[in-house]
Amino acid sequence: MTDQEMRKLIRAIVEPLVSHPEAINLELQETEDFHEYLLSVHEEDVGRVIGKRGRIAKAIRAIIYSIDYDGDKRVRLTILD
Repeated sequence: MTDQEMRKLIRAIVEPLVSHPEAINLELQETEDFHEYLLSVHEEDVGRVIGKRGRIAKAIRAIIYSIDYDGDKRVRLTILD
């Protein structure tokens, strides 16, 4: 999976959860070991993306981490609040 495909996947998962889809911002930060995607949403939507006890965030991460990404680096998703 490429960077563009991963961005589309993350957006496809997050957009139905939020009230302000236009405020979704997704940035890629490369580190030595990871392709780290930094997700920020409108302040009213942070709770919707994280969920009770982080269950929704864990489910989103489980999907993202299961994808075979191009290259030998792993993928990481960080939700900024």
